Amino acid sequence: MANGFLDILMEYINIVFFVFTVVLFTMFTLMGYLSTRNSIHYRNKNSFGDMSKLMASPLAPSITIIAPAYNEGLTIVENIRSLMSLRYVNYEVMVVNDGSKDDTLQKMIDAYDLVKIDQEIDPDWRNKPIRGIYKSPHKAFSKLTVIDKENGGKSDALNTGMALSTNQYVGCIDVDCLLLPDALLHVVKSFFQRSEKKVIAVGGVIRVANSCIIQGGQLEEIRLPTNWLARFQLLEYTRSFILGRMAWGRIDSLLIISGAFGFFDREIALEVGGYDTNTVGEDMEIVFKMRRYMHERKLPYTVEYIPDPLCWTEVPEDRKILVNQRDRWARGNLETLFKHKDMFFNPKFGRLGMLSYPYWFFYEWLAPLLEFFGFFTIILFYWLGILNWDFFLAITATVYVFSIMFSFYAILWDVYSYNEYKKTKDILILMLCAIIEPITFHPLVVWSAVRGNYKKLFKIKSGWGSQVRKGFAKAS
Repeated sequence: MANGFLDILMEYINIVFFVFTVVLFTMFTLMGYLSTRNSIHYRNKNSFGDMSKLMASPLAPSITIIAPAYNEGLTIVENIRSLMSLRYVNYEVMVVNDGSKDDTLQKMIDAYDLVKIDQEIDPDWRNKPIRGIYKSPHKAFSKLTVIDKENGGKSDALNTGMALSTNQYVGCIDVDCLLLPDALLHVVKSFFQRSEKKVIAVGGVIRVANSCIIQGGQLEEIRLPTNWLARFQLLEYTRSFILGRMAWGRIDSLLIISGAFGFFDREIALEVGGYDTNTVGEDMEIVFKMRRYMHERKLPYTVEYIPDPLCWTEVPEDRKILVNQRDRWARGNLETLFKHKDMFFNPKFGRLGMLSYPYWFFYEWLAPLLEFFGFFTIILFYWLGILNWDFFLAITATVYVFSIMFSFYAILWDVYSYNEYKKTKDILILMLCAIIEPITFHPLVVWSAVRGNYKKLFKIKSGWGSQVRKGFAKAS
């Protein structure tokens, strides 16, 4: 009788795994199709018209780029130089020094001849206290403002920038990011290319800058990372940004804008309270809040996504730092999903409630947990002698081959669309990464997600952690 029960249990488990796999295959195939359609549409739409003259006008919309900085002394001067060289007239760069313990502030003061200025602060100020506001008397650095404040975390630093800015739009980026000179032209164009809907936010693709050559704050030469962890992340980013988010953008259901490159309508962002300082997933949470705000007021709106390679950033090359980063992402994901749980399969929120939220719940949150515990289930079934080897090997091989083909498609579509890596050797290395990723890098990502969920569910305190910068390679 026990054997009969175990056989029935195995049949049900096989059916669950089969259905879950078919659903994932269908979703990813559809995602590839939608992202391709959206990429073609975007390229055709932007193949005509020159916005540079219009956006060089003093009447162009005003933007504040807010860049939180914490212990960024190694790269801060170079990164600010990059932000100050954008081809746009009406913008300012606001660097928020979030209580750095290194020489970040002093390096900025020395490099840009900054002096402290008097500025009245709201007596009801809700963020961490400001220790000083700095400007340069030199016209060449007139766009730069540095805010020195007590440490309160990235969200608090971004909220400080939003509160002190007076411009129409705010760009919230990581200070280590390098923006291409035309980045703001693309962003402002995205805000104004809709007439029937209000664009409340604009996000974009993030590119991996490890091993690239940087000179004078400008990207001089694009190189494939030499570090294997960085290569795997490059492949992962290509899939996520070029296929994943492009597909969600196609059906106007994008729920996350990367914290490394996100631009917002400042008025709406302030209306929803800015970034949540009680979560480590602030970039996802603010998009949820802004979408809810517009939905609940029945206001026509959209979130735009730019696939052009405008933002380049350094990714972790150390395994421990990478695990801490993905641990944090998992905690932020769970916090946001729980906070907005009423959206789950709620038709009131349209595609967001019926498609986007369930996808994030089942794939981004639940799938890593199923993979992790599924591994131990397989060991248990093997030990009990009830493992269906034919089914196990067939479904494992199918998933493995499908994941490789999906990665290959992302690589080749990126080559066709932007051709950033022009050497055949680089493309072959990325394809090799796609082949070995499922058995090398992916288990590390799954473990990080499980660890993050464990910390969150059992209320183990854990902060942001730190990203140790190596600094970008310089042209010789």
